[in-house]
Amino acid sequence: MGLLGILLGLGLLILLAFRGWSVLLLAPAAALIAAALSREPLLASWTQTFMGSAARFLAQFFPLFLLGAVFGKLMNDTGSVTAIADFITTRLGKERAVLAVVLAGALVTYGGVSLFVAFFVLVPMAQALFRAAEIPRRLMPAAITLGTSTFTMTALPGTPAIQNAIPMPFFGTTPFAAPGLGLIAAALMLGVGLWWLRHAEARARRKGEGYGAGPEVDAAAAARDEKLRERATTAREFDPAEMEHGTPSRGEPELVRAALPLLVVVAVNLLMSLAILPRLDVSFLAEERWGSTSLSAVAGVWSVVVALAAAILVLVILNWGRLPSLRESLDAGANASVLPAFSIASLVGFGAVIAALPAFALVRDWVLTIEGGPLVSLAVATNVLAALTGSASGGLTIALDALGETYMDLAAQLGIAPALLHRVAVIGSGTLDILPHNGAVVSLLALCGSSHRESYFDIVMVGIVSSLLALAAVILLGSLFGAF
Repeated sequence: MGLLGILLGLGLLILLAFRGWSVLLLAPAAALIAAALSREPLLASWTQTFMGSAARFLAQFFPLFLLGAVFGKLMNDTGSVTAIADFITTRLGKERAVLAVVLAGALVTYGGVSLFVAFFVLVPMAQALFRAAEIPRRLMPAAITLGTSTFTMTALPGTPAIQNAIPMPFFGTTPFAAPGLGLIAAALMLGVGLWWLRHAEARARRKGEGYGAGPEVDAAAAARDEKLRERATTAREFDPAEMEHGTPSRGEPELVRAALPLLVVVAVNLLMSLAILPRLDVSFLAEERWGSTSLSAVAGVWSVVVALAAAILVLVILNWGRLPSLRESLDAGANASVLPAFSIASLVGFGAVIAALPAFALVRDWVLTIEGGPLVSLAVATNVLAALTGSASGGLTIALDALGETYMDLAAQLGIAPALLHRVAVIGSGTLDILPHNGAVVSLLALCGSSHRESYFDIVMVGIVSSLLALAAVILLGSLFGAF
């Protein structure tokens, strides 16, 4: 009955979440169903196991949700994201429309802009470019996915994405874990994705397909859609309903002013990770009042937090006279972080209840005995859990909460660098999470005015196939040469 309870709870969570039900209600309900069929104490499972794990997730990562959402909202309201996107599209032109959309998305997301902020800027830009270039509109979601949800989220060293931060407390790593392998993986994802998009564009031109007919979607109306909102906030770290709050500035800043905050994120993150934090005396962290922890457990999160805070400060200073209402923009950004953080924390709580059930030992033993060693089994675990939950960050946290310590023990026995575990886990989480029920996929299709039937196959090719190839390459190279 225990295994049946796990499957029933998970099935209920997936089905109703895809239909737009709130994960804040679904996750504890599904967890309690699984606990009940396993004859576990229900109240203790909810208040001790579920809430304890959710609270630990928020304690570790809510500062990243908060600052990331505030930074993204300020970049949007100052017109900085639009200025950067316009510069790239102007330079590349309609002849390289696909590349322009991909690079614009990659630049802003690697610089720390929240995914849904990027969506709301990139979709209108892509519509104008693709229409002018007579490229089918059905390829827009794939181009935006490649630029925003693949290599900049999981592969590029130092990316401030929450997915890259989650393994750091478990493995004692930094945002720049296994930089060489990350760059190789990023190049593979980008190369394969661009190759496929060029192939799809050329095939469409041979058929004389053109841009295609259909009404343009009102982005503001889409952001207010409650079902879309519920799906979106379990997939990424920004509540789209807050996009219409705040007061945008009139016009766009010059390119240097727009791009400098992105450079600050990368530079400060690098300095904190490799130069500043390793030189600090933080022995006080061992004291009980600071959680009896160590620098290796918190350094990665601290680096990203300081980088985002510094970028926000620079952004506000550079645009002090251009923001009509700084307080409104800050409030909207802060509010945009809450629902995604609590939704993913609820998924993590659900995973903790499942992992505590006696029947989960069967699942754990199966995962750990997968042929190919710890790197392969870790990749499978993160892929499967991200696919089932429709959330890369939720699936990754569930996997590492349940198995992170075990993988660290195996790594110590087999001489596997924690940085290699980090990179494999992150890339794995960002692969099969792009299934049809993923909130980011559903939201992007809605914003582009496309359907799964029209656009999802191309998303699979640029988002899943390219990431699986990159993941396989990282595992192979890491097994042969270690982390580099």
